[in-house]
This record gives sequence, structure tokens and C-alpha cells, in this order.
Amino acid sequence: MNVISDLIEQYTCVAMDTEFPGVIGQVVGDFPNISEFKYQNLKFNVDNLKLIQLGITLSDPEGNLPEGICTWQFNCKFNINVDTYSRDSVELLTRSGINFQKTINEGIDLETLGSYFISSGLVLSENVFWITFHAYYDFGYLIKFLTAKTLPTLRKDFLQDLNAFFPNIYDIKYLLIPSNNHHYGLQDIANKVGVKRFGQQHQAGSDSLITSQTFFKIKELFFKNKINKNLKGKVYGLNDENDINEVPSTSENKSSLNKDENKEN
Repeated sequence: MNVISDLIEQYTCVAMDTEFPGVIGQVVGDFPNISEFKYQNLKFNVDNLKLIQLGITLSDPEGNLPEGICTWQFNCKFNINVDTYSRDSVELLTRSGINFQKTINEGIDLETLGSYFISSGLVLSENVFWITFHAYYDFGYLIKFLTAKTLPTLRKDFLQDLNAFFPNIYDIKYLLIPSNNHHYGLQDIANKVGVKRFGQQHQAGSDSLITSQTFFKIKELFFKNKINKNLKGKVYGLNDENDINEVPSTSENKSSLNKDENKEN
């Protein structure tokens, strides 16, 4: 973490991905709106499950990576014999190369990881920008281990914690709403804009790297390298997905994707 602390002053963009043991249930009851219902589902699952893996990639505001190591992958303590999980999710992660025997004895304690993150300069900083893809659940798990407690009862309190720890967030999936490309997964979008993957899909380190590179490609193609500040802090699935007035027009975005896709072919 000392290396990350040294780099974060210059490489202020942090692309992030997590792997977690799926979704195990859905809440029932009366809720004032769909946003609160979705949040209570998030809370139920995050409170009852454990993070498996976290990946981050550092870059500068132009997308340049630091020399040498630019990506870190943290394997968290997870006991497949005791901890709750969705079988389909764990089977997928096993096929993707996660060793669930090693996570029992060699995984990082989440409270320790939370302390490292808080002291590193990665969080609680107005100078750091977090880059994500459909990061609703990712941030749920991060807030859980950063606060070392279950998620807040109310969505508004969760949003306050999110804004405090992560003042600057850009979610690629949210940015893709007007072009109707938000229905695609991360790998599909990366393929469309010509970004190649390094490493294994569904490993958090590799996913964070491709998230970083895809974001800067989309920033160039869709936004002419200037994303409106009004889009900051919008997380797909958490914020009002109709609030997209500051995003370039659908036709312009579709044109950008189609041009790049034609180049690939």
C-alpha cells in the first residue's frame, strides 16, 4: 500500500472492480419508491455476504499508466466451507481462476484492508477520481469494509457515506445510457471501442484494468475528452437513470461506436 500511497498524488484516477459471491435473496415489503427497494436489496445481500476480490488500476487524468505495476488485486479472506454464497457465482469465479482454498488461509482480512485504504489516500479525497462499470454492488461492499459495519438502514445515509468516501465517481454504464449501449457488458463495450484485455475475465485486477482503458476510450469518442461535471457521482442502478441531459446525443454516441467497430472489422 506504500507504493499506492506514493503514486496516488500523480495517478489520481482509480479504476475499480470487485468479485463477490452473487446474490442470495430479495427483500419483500412496502417501499416508498423503486430506488429504496433496490437499495434494500443491495443492503440485504451485501450485509449477508463477503467480498471475495478487489482490483484497482491507477492512471493519470489522461489515462497514462504508471511505469511498472499499475494494477493491484486483493484476494479477501473467504471460507467456501462456511461463508454464504450463490453456487452459480462461485462456480463462475472458480472457472475464472480464483482459488477458494487459498482464500481460506491466505486471504486478506477485510478490516485490515479497510484500514489500508483509509490511510493510503485512495478514499476521502477530493483529488481522487474513481472509475467503474455498473458499480452499485461494488461500492456497497467497499462501504461495508471501509466502515467495518453493515450498510446504513436508509438509502440517503448510504449516499452520504458514498459521497464522503468517494467524492468523484464516473460509472461507464451510466455514461452509455443515451447511446443505448448500457445494455452491454464491460467486455462487449471494450470490444466495441477497441480495447484489448490483459489477464483473465472475472478476475478483479484484469477487470479494473480494462475498465480504466475503456473509460478513457469512451471519454475520447463520446465526450471529446471533456465529461460534464454533472455526470460525476452517478452510479448505474443507484441514481436516477433518466438524469442524462448532460450526456452527448444518442445519434452522436452511436456514430462513435459504429465508426470504431468498423475499424476493428
